[in-house]
Amino acid sequence: MTWISKTVTFTGLVLLAHACYSAVEHTTLQTTLSTTTVSPTHPSTSPASLPLDISLETLFSILTITFGFALGTSPLRPIQWRVWAGLIEREGEEAFTNADGEVSRDYVGNPFKMLETRPGFVDIRRQRKEFAEWVKHGRDKQLELL
Repeated sequence: MTWISKTVTFTGLVLLAHACYSAVEHTTLQTTLSTTTVSPTHPSTSPASLPLDISLETLFSILTITFGFALGTSPLRPIQWRVWAGLIEREGEEAFTNADGEVSRDYVGNPFKMLETRPGFVDIRRQRKEFAEWVKHGRDKQLELL
């Protein structure tokens, strides 16, 4: 994650901690006030709702944290194999470095390397002709030895 995304995420976490603290304080204050003002014959059964500013702060902090995480993610990779392989061939390791300068563990190098280093196709007709010549010359040599 870059320093911008870390800063935004940290700010969101601080706001969320403040919203949680405010919610606990508000609930504690409501509980304290309700026990002193409510008569024992009519207990308060409805839960106290949070004020609008605490709810909005909680929502804003969660959105800020989500935005910070989204800023810190690496760019999405292509789904199609040919596009991904072309990216590797054109840019190499530079296309797979993260914000910290490290190469991603998904980088495997040239995906067509195996295809480029494999032996060519086998020519069966040429091999059959070579074998026939070998057999023919081999018999001639055997007949000469006898």
